[in-house]
Amino acid sequence: MFAIASDDAKSVHHVLEQGHADPNEPLGPQSALAFALTNERLAHKLDIVKALLAYGADPMALRNPMLNPPHRNSSVDDDPMLLSPPPTTTLEVMDPAMRYYVSRAEAPQTRRVSKLLQASLFRPLGRVRYEIVGQDQVFEQLFTVLNQRSRTHSAAPLVILLCGPSGHGKSFLARRMGSLLNVPTHTVNVTTLRSTHDLWDSYSMSPYEELSTNTLSQFLVENEGKQCVVILDEIEKVEDPKVLYSLLMPWEFGRCSLPGDHRQIDVRQVIWLGTSNIGHDLVFEFCGSSSGTNITKEEYLELAQLLRPGISHSLGASLSSRVTMILPFVPFAEAELMAIATEAFYSLGGGQSYFVSPDVVERVSCKAIGCYIPEEGARSLHRAVSSLLSEVLEQSST
Repeated sequence: MFAIASDDAKSVHHVLEQGHADPNEPLGPQSALAFALTNERLAHKLDIVKALLAYGADPMALRNPMLNPPHRNSSVDDDPMLLSPPPTTTLEVMDPAMRYYVSRAEAPQTRRVSKLLQASLFRPLGRVRYEIVGQDQVFEQLFTVLNQRSRTHSAAPLVILLCGPSGHGKSFLARRMGSLLNVPTHTVNVTTLRSTHDLWDSYSMSPYEELSTNTLSQFLVENEGKQCVVILDEIEKVEDPKVLYSLLMPWEFGRCSLPGDHRQIDVRQVIWLGTSNIGHDLVFEFCGSSSGTNITKEEYLELAQLLRPGISHSLGASLSSRVTMILPFVPFAEAELMAIATEAFYSLGGGQSYFVSPDVVERVSCKAIGCYIPEEGARSLHRAVSSLLSEVLEQSST
């Protein structure tokens, strides 16, 4: 309760991650989720609610009068079961982002996928659903494969290609994989590679990771036999696909012969993640007017299969045949666009934006969606919200 009341989302994360509190333990007469939603003094309410949901807070508690006591506007003898819950805990009153994440947490698909990871070594990855909007089919397929790997202790390397339109979460998911699993990550900017030597001598080039003096070769030696993540960013933009051919043996057998080293090292525990815009036109054509939310599992798997020829043509059949799974990132639904725009409003607007009424936030989000460019994804929404913010915040402060 203290972490929530302190309006500190990082503290809430820390308390839950360390196991010092259960997100479903009641705080006085309320659940932790109801306590956060009804606390009008919280400037970082959305981040705190997302943290609670990420660690397993059950939205069903919001419909339980014993964990979300109703406001009593009439006699004290009224049956609490007949009274309405506090307005801020109802989907109708929540802002679009809050509504989206609470709804996502209680969706059947979310619950089903959570069970897949329950006893898995990859369980922490489930929290990424409260950091990335949309892509439910991506998570279901990814978590299914990871669950199978966790149960069978497969020695085969895991090579995953995240592909599709720009601005839909591919790079974000790739870079969060290592941090959520609490394992080291090395990011290779493939656009800089001109030779095989460049690949193994490449330094990690992600602004989101700590600066490292290790090359990819040194990183793999240092983490031999351990779980770690290697990201091959913009993999299709390599000048010559032959530069990547030295990955054929690691991707198939989990063994790696490094330049200047005569022994083979064990890289079976490495998770290889490639990000690519390959097939973004095909994704839009396949989805048509549908969003990712409306695509069935069967349709999603069909789309992944349709993307393979293009990937094979770009990277070569030798490499693409060793890719464990292809995960297409698909267009956003309207509720997802609203959630992205709302989060952009809060992140770009700073502290002042958190006290703007939900109606105004929703109105700005709707206007921003009018400027949405599907090919640019979330970036176009952030740009649109940014152009609308100053006028709105100025009006709210007067």
